[in-house]
Amino acid sequence: MLAVVNAADSRWHLGFERFVKDQAAASSLSRSPSCTGYIPSASATKKRRQQTLISFIWSPGNPLPAGTGGSENYTIGQVRELTRRGLAAQVVTVGLGISDGRDDFADIPFLSLATLAAVSELDGTVVFVNEAHTVPTRRPAFLILHNPPPIRERYRAFAIDGTRELTLIATSRYAAALWSRYLDVDVATISVVYPFAEPGFAAEPRPVHDGGKTRVLFAGRLSPEKGIYTLLETLHLDIIEQHPGLEFAATTAGADKPQGKIIERLLGAHPGISVVASCKTPATMAALMAGHDIVVVPSNSQYWHETFGIVSIEAQHSGCRVVASDDGGLPETDCGGVVLVSPDDAEALAWGIIKAAESGPVSPAARRDAGARFTVAQSVDSLLDVFARPLPIPPAVIVRQLEELIAAPSAKLTRTPNPGGALAGTAP
Repeated sequence: MLAVVNAADSRWHLGFERFVKDQAAASSLSRSPSCTGYIPSASATKKRRQQTLISFIWSPGNPLPAGTGGSENYTIGQVRELTRRGLAAQVVTVGLGISDGRDDFADIPFLSLATLAAVSELDGTVVFVNEAHTVPTRRPAFLILHNPPPIRERYRAFAIDGTRELTLIATSRYAAALWSRYLDVDVATISVVYPFAEPGFAAEPRPVHDGGKTRVLFAGRLSPEKGIYTLLETLHLDIIEQHPGLEFAATTAGADKPQGKIIERLLGAHPGISVVASCKTPATMAALMAGHDIVVVPSNSQYWHETFGIVSIEAQHSGCRVVASDDGGLPETDCGGVVLVSPDDAEALAWGIIKAAESGPVSPAARRDAGARFTVAQSVDSLLDVFARPLPIPPAVIVRQLEELIAAPSAKLTRTPNPGGALAGTAP
């Protein structure tokens, strides 16, 4: 198995290469009518989908880790909220048996399949998460695009081919536009279902702090695209070193990966930042954020564009100010407490942190207003609306129909006399 080590394409999970070969075989299988452009009526679609199981297909060959990223939080949160509503939903993993991450999610239904091809046998609504595998499904399937398109050419064909016959869902307007350009499809065919913060973030009490201290937290994964190296540069700037009362911390989220282990050691050796254990539940992350004043989201923009930024809304729901890169979908996360700064710019990040610190605590009213935005209930409402509405005809189906039309034999035309000419006594 070939591991993907480039930071920009690390979003294609380590099991990705193993299943690229499988998709070639899967794509050769005959597809059911639902996978070849069959579009049921709106009323039949809505009734059917509201009564069937919703399966979220996690990255084949990879367990679903707790507390490591937005796509994980989004997937688990969606299943949890659907289950709360009495709607059957589950996470589906492939090739791992019960060692698929379920131990960290006691309240979430899991199903483990032996092979990717077994997805074809699932009843109900199938939703692929991140990766678009060309597996035939019994009913029209969906794909949630949590990540930006791959930048390496060797993944381009996989991404384009895999999305040809799926209904696409993006996590921001920015992401929808980005993918529409990459896939050369109408942006109107890509629905937007925003991420969310779990209810506990807005409800978490904020402890009383000693005066004079401003606590700054980096809560993203320890990976280059999340901007951790920009933050390390910022720590060495004079305007930060000379600003009184700033205390920095970072979590170990992502330290289970090779590059994360390296970054964790770098942080551990730095006297200007402390390292705290990653949080595996929304409750523990909410408590950690509520204990800080500022959360930084300095995502890289050189080879990665954040499609949304769940950490930003979780932090604002927790009563924190957020300093984030003015790039990708991050501007769409503003609940009233975001300071946007130039990405990949240590000095801009430093001044953003100082501006947020000097703004003082978030007022209770502002926090309540933030907590009413990007809720899990709103997100699931949007998702169910996408499932219920008439599906757009996939681009592959349109192309295939046009090719069939062009290849069809021309109709023979029978020439008839001109009635007007005959009445006028002229020869036809």
